[in-house]
Amino acid sequence: MSSADDRFTVTPGIARLCAVPGLAGPGRLGLVTNHTCVLPDLSPTAPALMESGVHLAALFGPEHGLYGTAQAGGGEPDETDPATGLPVYDTYRREGDLLDKVLIDSGVDALVYDLQDVGARFYTYVWTMFDLMVSAARTGVRFVVADRPNPLGGLVSEGPVLDPAFASFVGRAPVPIRHGLTCGELAWFLNRSAVADVAGRQADLTVIKAAGWQRGMDAEATGLPWIAPSPNMPTFATAVVYPGTCLFEGTNVSEGRGTTQPFQSVGAPYVDARLAPALAELGLPGVHFRDIRYVPTFGKHAGRPVRGVHLHVMDREAFAPVRTAVAMLGTLRRLYPDDFAWSGDFVDRLWGSAALRRTVDAGEDPTALVEPPAPPGRWAGEDVLLYP
Repeated sequence: MSSADDRFTVTPGIARLCAVPGLAGPGRLGLVTNHTCVLPDLSPTAPALMESGVHLAALFGPEHGLYGTAQAGGGEPDETDPATGLPVYDTYRREGDLLDKVLIDSGVDALVYDLQDVGARFYTYVWTMFDLMVSAARTGVRFVVADRPNPLGGLVSEGPVLDPAFASFVGRAPVPIRHGLTCGELAWFLNRSAVADVAGRQADLTVIKAAGWQRGMDAEATGLPWIAPSPNMPTFATAVVYPGTCLFEGTNVSEGRGTTQPFQSVGAPYVDARLAPALAELGLPGVHFRDIRYVPTFGKHAGRPVRGVHLHVMDREAFAPVRTAVAMLGTLRRLYPDDFAWSGDFVDRLWGSAALRRTVDAGEDPTALVEPPAPPGRWAGEDVLLYP
């Protein structure tokens, strides 16, 4: 199989690297990757890089692991990859000196980052990228981002910029919830700000752009195959709602884990027939709410019948996932004040401050916290935008 294919509108950065191995520079390269990172013809990238002449020396896996077998909050053990014979290093929950040691022990001269992001701040792959950029800066390892399209497109951002006081692995730096950037663009932004602040210097960064991608193209427009980047991100439709409904992870409301449609289905044992009509009355753009019942097989309320709503996005351009989700949270608090509850302060880390939780608890309109969607250059700076 070839590394690029004329049938596809977009050529991801990793396919360009296979075609021109010198784009990543000399030396022993480590590939930060997982099961989603294939060429447009579905060829696995690690063997393809080796066949192209790239001196690949190690593989590094993020949350969910190199093979994507681990659920949220898990990784896979260090081992040898049977397909390539290369050592595999698990990066999940490793940072600081521990992650520095991983890079040093691996003996690589450069890291090539190729992971499929979903365009939301709390998706941890970009913070694996950030942590590795910090370690690369400290240890003198070059860092190369083989860029891929943002599946949500790159025209808008939405939601608050994270307050650094609430930094965690679901948000290390001041980035909005829906950031509107590719990983390569995000790397440029982070390298000159947060990476430099933490490491004391910027990483030696190169971005191999995804050829043919334009900001108005979402995942479907690229023609590239969708591979679930994590167990609970099965479809592109999941990614569309995720920047909003992931906030339900910070509540006692099921975000649909343990179903075939996570993040599109939201419910709880205490929800009744009032929820769907109440949400419909809000007139939120681009979305319809269907009354549903389901029994999660794992996660919150596993094995128990719950009732809630399924989000049907009818107009992706009009749909504002963050605004929609906070309106849902406010409605749940209003309808079920004795039952709705937060899961500790996790929602503060997801939101990036305590403002959402405090506003909902005060009975105020939380949608007032959400500015209208804006171009990503407004928060990140036009000079980090690599694509038209």
